[in-house]
This record gives sequence, structure tokens and C-alpha cells, in this order.
Amino acid sequence: MIKATYRKYLLNFRNPSGTSRGILRTKETWFIILQEKGKKGIGETGFFRGLSIDDVSNYEEKLLWVCNNIHLGLEELLSKFIEFPSIQFGIEQAFLSLKSENPFELFPSQFTEGNKAIPINGLVWMGEKEFMKKQIKEKLVSGFSCIKMKIGAINFDSEIALLQSIRREFSSKEIELRVDANGAFNSKNALEKLHRLSALEIHSIEQPIQQGQVQEMAELCAKTPLPIALDEELIGVFSSEEKKQLLATIQPQFIILKPSLIGGFAGSLEWVKLASQNNCKWWITSALESNIGLNAIAQFTETLQNNLPQGLGTGSLFTNNFSSPLEVNRGTLCYNPKQSWNFNL
Repeated sequence: MIKATYRKYLLNFRNPSGTSRGILRTKETWFIILQEKGKKGIGETGFFRGLSIDDVSNYEEKLLWVCNNIHLGLEELLSKFIEFPSIQFGIEQAFLSLKSENPFELFPSQFTEGNKAIPINGLVWMGEKEFMKKQIKEKLVSGFSCIKMKIGAINFDSEIALLQSIRREFSSKEIELRVDANGAFNSKNALEKLHRLSALEIHSIEQPIQQGQVQEMAELCAKTPLPIALDEELIGVFSSEEKKQLLATIQPQFIILKPSLIGGFAGSLEWVKLASQNNCKWWITSALESNIGLNAIAQFTETLQNNLPQGLGTGSLFTNNFSSPLEVNRGTLCYNPKQSWNFNL
């Protein structure tokens, strides 16, 4: 018989990290731990305060209910927690982990054997111009050929100047530039800003306007001079019919899949299938999970064989992350099987 418990853990940022929603200093997360016949299964419910659709006051009660009813099994628990995508993700991981010979190897592959790396983007956080400039230089020196810059917090002209400084040194063939507005633009000024960004050969922009403005976003996607990627727009869209309707209406060029926020592996696979039916490309991004969740997302990503740079370089952001075989090397995420895990809660 499976025994289930849960634990809360507070991740501390190495440097306060800026987004258009404010400065992040800590990140709360939770773990579901299963035990059966001497084996252990671990799953991270990548809860994101202020962003997750399941950011509710009784979240902990829901985790307790899952643990008390773990005998229901994976499929029934997933169906009962459709409106709690982070819990779905934690349950999926925990059951896969319990079944695996190695609790940290959910999807054995060339990646987990250390023979294949996943290309990733280097993330540049918002902040003062000099701070952002410093991060950009560090990413370039580290060997990243794809940089993602969060914009929308400082003066837009300053952000354009930073991007121009990269383009003066590196063409779009040498460095791919992505930007993430986190909904910082409004529907009146978004198109003009997209034209200014387009002149710099930007690969794509994530969520230029706030989620929920479906017709405005559809209009932007129809007129945009550079590809638009939906991110927050996918959060809280639960049924297959709603997902189909959203993609058919907006017709985005890309969607970005964050398993913690859209229903784990099953939710992500459904979006991938619908995207392919709508001539829409995609990539996967972590949502500031610890190395436990990041590891699960990376291994899952490898199974999908998507060659675009993924958003999986967040493991080094925290001072108290769990040591793991995950390593970032020359713009890729690697798995070093010689390194061991240290997960003690």
C-alpha cells in the first residue's frame, strides 16, 4: 500500500529577480512524497504564487486530501484535480518516480545517460540598465546562442538600446534574441512596440499584452511583424474545447508550455497536439521549480524531440536548490550521471 506525505520548501533567489510583476526574492514550492515497499517517489507541485491558477487559500488542504486518498491512483486523482494543474504535475512525477528504478529518472533517454544535451535560452532578468547589460555579457561569455530578455519594467527606449547593443555585435544568425513582456504592453501601444522590436530581428515576443484579451491578442497576432508566443494566456484553460477555441481564435505563431501551470505532462501533450493542428510551434519552459521539477520537465522535453532552445536554465537561480546531475554548459542543459542527487526534506 502506498503511503503519501507532502512537504513545503522555500527557495531563496541568489539575486533578487525582476519581472513586470515585481521583484522575486523567494519561491514557495511543495513536494508530494510516495513510499511503497521500501521505494520512494518524489514529485514537485510547482506552485507559483500570483501566477498559478491554483493559487488558493486552501492549497495545502488539497495536498493533504491527495495524500489521504492516494489509493485512488494516478488517473482518478488527475481527473479530480483538473483545476489544480500544479498538483496534477506533482502527482504525475511522484507516480512515475515510484515506478522507476531510479526515483530521479522518470524518462530514461540519451539525455539521462549523459549522451545528449538540450539547447536552452539564457535568461536575462529585469532591472537597472547596467544590471541587465552585465547579465547579457555573462550569457554571451558563457556560450549561449539564444538569449531571452524580460522587458517591460524599465523605460522601453532603454530596453531597445540594450537589444541594439547586442545586435551591433551579433547578427540574428549568431545570437537569437527572444523577449518576454509578461503582459506589460497595452493593446493601444503594443503594435508600435512590436514594429520597433522587429527592426532588431527579434525571434519572438512572449505575451505582449495581458492574458484574457482574446480578440485584442488575435488582432495583434494577425498584424504582428514578429512572431508572438502565448504564455500566461494558456493558464486556466482547462477543457479540450476551450483550448481548441483559444488557438483557433488567436492563431499565435508559438505557444509556451509550463507543465506546472498547465496540467503537467498530460496537459502539455494536449497543447502540443492542438498546436500541431493549428500550424503553431512551441517550446517548453520551467516555472522556477527546484531541480526536482526542472529535472522532470527536462527529461519530458527530451521525449518530444523539439530542436528549438527550451527555457530550462533556472536551476542555478537559488542558493538552496538540491544538488543534482543537471548542469548548464555552453548554452545547453546536460545531465551528468556521475553526479548524485541530494534531496533531503
